[in-house]
Amino acid sequence: MLKSSEIPKQHLIIFTRYPEPGKTKTRLIPTLGTLGAANLQRQMTEYTVSQVKELQKATDVSLEVRFTGGNLQLMQDWLGLSLVYQSQGEGDLGWRMRRSLFDAFQSGMEQVVIIGTDCPSVNSQILTKAFEQLHSFDLVLGPAIDGGYYLIGLRRLIPELFANIDWGTSQVLQQTVDIAVKLNVSHTYLSPLADIDLPEDLPIWEQIVNREIGVWVNGEAKI
Repeated sequence: MLKSSEIPKQHLIIFTRYPEPGKTKTRLIPTLGTLGAANLQRQMTEYTVSQVKELQKATDVSLEVRFTGGNLQLMQDWLGLSLVYQSQGEGDLGWRMRRSLFDAFQSGMEQVVIIGTDCPSVNSQILTKAFEQLHSFDLVLGPAIDGGYYLIGLRRLIPELFANIDWGTSQVLQQTVDIAVKLNVSHTYLSPLADIDLPEDLPIWEQIVNREIGVWVNGEAKI
């Protein structure tokens, strides 16, 4: 068994957006409306946070929420004062993830995992697996079925992984892996999972709500 001094400092970063109607989950607005799409964003973020809190019951992992939209006060009013919040800042997704990783490693973290809130199948077991894999690999990726990734984990900052990526396309995962191979970065994969971005993806969320969250009350998932 590892001594406490040998256990790496683990940090998990959630990337999310403040659920302002009309500015989040825009591809679902034709189906759900602006309020419905914002509510889905809110519910999936709350569920993701709940899964990280489950992870924290068993593992010493620090949590940080990197947000876009809204402001610190709105985030605290929404998700509470117990979480650490930081704006994602400027730049494309690659720059924002790179910045968050730089800050985490600079603060002394040794294993850092970033997830979004679009993939509600990410649970505490998957997160545990991601950190376990970082004992053996420099890079852990959770492939999304649409060709992106729902999770990236690193034990050192590798800036090249976040440059010259066609974010938001089906090429993201493959481009990232190609860079890792070129740099001889050891890497591994978690199970492929589906994001919820389009109307045809909504049954995935409904199944998770029915199985893990409980019941719908007034059209909202109660956690």
